[in-house]
Amino acid sequence: MHLRFLTAGESHGPALTSIIEGMPAGVPVVVEQIDTHLARRQRGYGRGGRMKIETDRAQISAGVRHGKTIGSPITLTVMNRDFESWQDVMSVEPVAPYAPDTPKRRPIEVPRPGHVDYAGGIKYRIEDMRNILERASARETTMRVASGALARRLLEECGIFMGSHVVEIGGISVDQSTLVGRFPSAQELNAHADSSEVRCLDKAAEAAMIQRIDEARDNGDTVGGVFEVIVDGLPVGLGSHVHWDRKLDGRLAGALMSIHAMKGVEIGLGFEAARRFGSQVHDAFEVGSPLARPTNNAGGLEGGVTNGEPLVCRVAMKPISTLMKALPSVNITTGQATAAHVERSDYCAVPAAGVVGEAMVAIVLADALLEKFGGDSLEEIQESLRNHRAYAAKVAR
Repeated sequence: MHLRFLTAGESHGPALTSIIEGMPAGVPVVVEQIDTHLARRQRGYGRGGRMKIETDRAQISAGVRHGKTIGSPITLTVMNRDFESWQDVMSVEPVAPYAPDTPKRRPIEVPRPGHVDYAGGIKYRIEDMRNILERASARETTMRVASGALARRLLEECGIFMGSHVVEIGGISVDQSTLVGRFPSAQELNAHADSSEVRCLDKAAEAAMIQRIDEARDNGDTVGGVFEVIVDGLPVGLGSHVHWDRKLDGRLAGALMSIHAMKGVEIGLGFEAARRFGSQVHDAFEVGSPLARPTNNAGGLEGGVTNGEPLVCRVAMKPISTLMKALPSVNITTGQATAAHVERSDYCAVPAAGVVGEAMVAIVLADALLEKFGGDSLEEIQESLRNHRAYAAKVAR
């Protein structure tokens, strides 16, 4: 059994939609749980004007009855309030050619450096790059978060919890030594991170990050950063070592890299492991039930399989491609040098990206859970999981 999802919709279209297939029956779901995470995605210092327009609310039109999933595909929809101002531009029906009195319908002919405008336009042979940027917009992550909220509910019913926090923005990093031992579980993490405007747990770094974002805004620039997703309660044995495409670290990395503007993924020590001796990297075993590990340098994964320790993923986000002080570009129709197209955007979206990262991790882990424990209902999965955990504890004695 597998969990999969599809999203559809454009940034300024009527609505965004997702269909989730493979969710077992009996998982408790209410819309407010989804809306909570949608609201978290919209917050964060450095966001643009679009967040003041949209108040994302999910609508469930299939797959849930009386507050529980029923085993059939689930359909989620989030309406775009901003569509009211874009009905002519984003009309499904044919419209008259562009005219000076319809400025919003002016074809976008100048690509933004760092964006997919140019490559997408060439790929699909489209001269008006709005057809590309509407779908390439990070507005699509709304439905990833909504879908991930459902996957998250399945994981939570199985004792698996997750959270995220920002560890770097614009070159300003948290002091990791100040965080040790402060937040013993991923379940507590978001309550603390979400209280910060940049979802940072280090107050000194938080102030410096906000200052860096202000600097970017004042200069018409943007900044990126790094967020970390942590998951507690994972059983030993999700994923597989036997084929490249079943390794869980590869699946997680692919899912996280698929998020807009992400440029790198680390698990556990990540690149730091390449700089150390093996004796300083690998996590020794200690007697316990299950076997204990004094360190978690592997970040919860060994050989593509969960090892029972917390999963730790860090993801690097580049600065957003749309700059208010536009970079040099070229008009693809006239061939003349000009400034890049400017579309309403954010100055920094790293805090929101962490929420999207949680969603993608939840979807991959929920799929791996179903792959390992099967079952058409939550009750069957929970029973299989209890037996597996008991076996793991027995082996460790």
